[in-house]
Amino acid sequence: MTPRDRPLKGAWGMTGLIFLFMLINFADKMVVGLAAKPIMEELKLSPEQFGLIGSAFFFVFPFSAVLVGFVANRVQARHTLLVMAAFWSMLQFPMLGAVSFEVLIACRILLGTAEGPASPVATHALYKWFPDSLRAVPTAVVAQGSAIGVIAAVPALNWIIVHHSWHWAFGALGVAGLLWSVLWFFFGREGTLVDPPVAAGTGGGGGGEPVPYRLLLTCPSIVAVCCTGFASYWGLALGLTWFTPYLVEGLGYSQTAGGNLSVLPWLFGMVVVLGGGWISQRLKARGVSSRVSRGIFGSTAVILGGCILPFIGFAAEPAIKLAILVAGTAIGSTIYVVVPMVVSELTPQPQRAAMLAIVTSIVTLGGVIAPFAMGIVVQDAATHLAGYDRGFTLLGGLLLVGGIVGLLFIRPEADRRRLAARL
Repeated sequence: MTPRDRPLKGAWGMTGLIFLFMLINFADKMVVGLAAKPIMEELKLSPEQFGLIGSAFFFVFPFSAVLVGFVANRVQARHTLLVMAAFWSMLQFPMLGAVSFEVLIACRILLGTAEGPASPVATHALYKWFPDSLRAVPTAVVAQGSAIGVIAAVPALNWIIVHHSWHWAFGALGVAGLLWSVLWFFFGREGTLVDPPVAAGTGGGGGGEPVPYRLLLTCPSIVAVCCTGFASYWGLALGLTWFTPYLVEGLGYSQTAGGNLSVLPWLFGMVVVLGGGWISQRLKARGVSSRVSRGIFGSTAVILGGCILPFIGFAAEPAIKLAILVAGTAIGSTIYVVVPMVVSELTPQPQRAAMLAIVTSIVTLGGVIAPFAMGIVVQDAATHLAGYDRGFTLLGGLLLVGGIVGLLFIRPEADRRRLAARL
């Protein structure tokens, strides 16, 4: 095994720290949906207003991701991660006082601005430690910071919400973020691995001579992962904002039971992502093309989720509805591993942070629209339960379309040759 075929020394330690970074990041996203019922009761909000709060987090999220992504091309990722974590941690503390609808909207917008670049910058930092052929498993591990963040945080945050108040749940997350910042300040390091250039052939990640952004942004594989990722992120945003309200208000579970059951999609998704990442990496290591090991594999799972979700409207039992929703939204989660790997495979390393940020900004546009759209659907339906079922059925259709686009057009080897030929 050559040095280029193995991770740098200390790579898995940095992976662990970046994993914790994403864990706190997603707990921050989840807390509003978890506290939906007490927030709506205290502030006397309609479903449409609460949906707007869910969407507010993503208003500036895509733009800050792009801006900081270009900064991360020139500034060490370890510095960028530290500033983001410290900033978003401080934004949780205003929630400890008296809060109005307007203050909550403003804080969620600012928090989304701080957290928008988190995933692309974290991925960029991670890829400085691992060669392209070994990135699937660490990418899956870091991606599972989101799932384990929810799984680990939900019981604790739900207990705080039930026994104290939703205000203190936000404060607890602020403290956790500051503790991570201290840990990263002392132990975080920058990786030194450099990828081979795009023009060097069809294997490995991109490095060396820059490729015009217009060629990267119109590359069929990158356009396709944006479409598939957008559809999947629509579902993730609905889960962050509306999953607990659906269980409590739609299916009749108590706040305690509904909050604790909110970990189910993340538990299932964790198994899917880690298993899918491992399978994808094994296939790649055995010489299977990225077209199959990344494109077809990830897109097929998204299509399967789209086929499952429409059955939610036909089920009568709450437990069956819950099972359909968990399976349909989580089974395609491998796409969150596929998207950054395909982008990295086609992008020169000096441009990688920016391209990951641009793609993330496009994918997360689903988060801007989905929570507010669901709020409108729920509010306008004959019953709230019927509105929830309709919203999740629409998600199924979106997953089908996005998955089919990925299945047809994610072809990294062909697009890599095409980009190399135009340099």
